[in-house]
Amino acid sequence: MEKRNRVWVNYLLDYGIVVVLVALVAIFSVTSSKFFSVSTMFTIMRQVAVTGIISVGMTFVMLTGGIDLSVGSVAGVASVLGAVIMLSGMPILPACLLVALISVGLGLLNGICVNVFNIPPLIGTLGVMTSLRGFAYLISNGVPVYGFDPSFKQFAQGTLGPIPYPVLLLAAVFLIGGYILMKTRTGRYIYGVGGNEEASRLSGVNVRKIKYIVYGVSGLLSGIAGLVLLARTNSGQPSAGAGYEMDAITAVVLGGVSINGGKGNIWLVIVGVFIMGTLSTGMIMNNINDYVQQVIKGIVLIGAVAFAQFSQKVKARNIVV
Repeated sequence: MEKRNRVWVNYLLDYGIVVVLVALVAIFSVTSSKFFSVSTMFTIMRQVAVTGIISVGMTFVMLTGGIDLSVGSVAGVASVLGAVIMLSGMPILPACLLVALISVGLGLLNGICVNVFNIPPLIGTLGVMTSLRGFAYLISNGVPVYGFDPSFKQFAQGTLGPIPYPVLLLAAVFLIGGYILMKTRTGRYIYGVGGNEEASRLSGVNVRKIKYIVYGVSGLLSGIAGLVLLARTNSGQPSAGAGYEMDAITAVVLGGVSINGGKGNIWLVIVGVFIMGTLSTGMIMNNINDYVQQVIKGIVLIGAVAFAQFSQKVKARNIVV
């Protein structure tokens, strides 16, 4: 009986986030008569697409014990560059591929900071974040870039049946990311580096290569998210992606990914992403002040980290084999 209780405690610690999501939906459904509807659910899915795509890249990085604060700035640069390149006359598909390639390069800058200069990820990615945000304003002269092929916006506004295209892209990114992490050797190495970097190095894992991979993936997905933002707004905004790094970190931590690396389930990150989207939409529909929303999101992040630390201590005292 005692062993069964321990199993249930561990199960609740691991999957209690699903209960939180259900509770939020129930609360907002009561406080707003328009919240619990099909249109609102699709609105939330469309809104979380960008954060969700970025969160997959953040999951890769955080599983190695790192962090990437530059994701929002990479998205901003990708948004502006995409607009500028398409405005120059390049067709949509080659322009998007070029932006994606550049975004990988921007992500690798973080890898260089961490691997070559041995800068702590928090500081290295913070520097890259600041520099790239300035770069976005430089190439756009501080104003939105518009006037490119208007058909590009159809990606953000179009649907396949009832499902918006950005939501399908989000699903594809999560499926591919989950496959890599759970079914490939690279995924096992990512978990291993986060769990014990020195042991991974001694067992023959190229730790530097793994770190380049995760930061490159984070840059790529941030660039894709920037292109989605570009399609949504139909203009390259130098401020695009601002604040998305905190939403992504919160979603990943809510999903149970350890801030120390080595532990976490990407499928629960999906729930974390939808919690952030539900929270934002619910607060907007209840006319909660923007500044209050920022306070609440900050509290959610602190609470998520505190709960993660608490659950680790409980599991350490209550191990179930």
